Amino acid sequence: MTSEAAVSTPPAISRADYYWLRSFVAGGVAGCCAKTTIAPLDRIKILLQAQNPHYKHLGVFATLKAVPKKEGFLGLYKGNGAMMVRIFPYGAIQFMAFDNYKKLLSTRLGISGHIHRLMAGSMAGITAVICTYPLDVVRARLAFQVTGYHRYTGIANAFHTIYLKEGGVPGFYRGLTPTIIGMAPYAGFSFFTFGTLKSLGLKHFPDILGRPSSDNPDVIILKTHVNLLCGGIAGAIAQTISYPLDVARRRMQLGTVLPDSDKCTSLTKTLKYVYNEYGIKKGLYRGLSLNYIRCVPSQAVAFTTYEFMKQTLHLN
Repeated sequence: MTSEAAVSTPPAISRADYYWLRSFVAGGVAGCCAKTTIAPLDRIKILLQAQNPHYKHLGVFATLKAVPKKEGFLGLYKGNGAMMVRIFPYGAIQFMAFDNYKKLLSTRLGISGHIHRLMAGSMAGITAVICTYPLDVVRARLAFQVTGYHRYTGIANAFHTIYLKEGGVPGFYRGLTPTIIGMAPYAGFSFFTFGTLKSLGLKHFPDILGRPSSDNPDVIILKTHVNLLCGGIAGAIAQTISYPLDVARRRMQLGTVLPDSDKCTSLTKTLKYVYNEYGIKKGLYRGLSLNYIRCVPSQAVAFTTYEFMKQTLHLN
């Protein structure tokens, strides 16, 4: 009896550990697929948000045309290497943390219903941001550069330069406060909206919107095109709510790269400066039209890929 228990225990622990690994990989792959899909649009957003002197007089679509002419086609993907280094652990931590925070809120604190999705999503987003923020700063610096005016030669050089010239480790956390404040509503409403649409769809229209999971026929999941639609709606709502904080975050991250960096030393100062200098439409919400174009496919691909990876890795 004892020997059977001893023999059966290790596989159970192994499966539990493997579940965490599979969940981590699923989130990482989902994040990478989502960001690769909209990498060119992401770079344009950074250029417009921070008023890059080479493109600040242009709009979204004009900048999309101008970048390949000035920097070549690969100029649209500048900074994407750093993004992939960051986004795999970011996506992995965010999705894995969301599942675990959701269970924690439900089992330990007794919080359930739609509100626990909002809380778990916010907590997961904040956790992922704190863990991967230095990579995001480096990626923003690289994406902001224009061919012929390089300050950094690559990811390693950017880390080295920021560490030496911007106060060591604190230099990698410029703009962390607005990022956390912005991430709470963004991630929260993103997971909340997707989860709510998913549960309502499967509850009221399972035959129309759902299908059996490939790894577990007893589990009903959303069809792929419905997943994409729900993810897109979730991204659009979340981005609209948090966009001004994202603008402030980018300007603070870019730090000394900007000529007016001394006016962007805190969240409130940055928001006031951008509002007074550029207004709401051309300042706090500059590049929002691009953000709608990029956030809808990004979140759609992220949630859909994660749902697909959950089936592939038997997480359902």
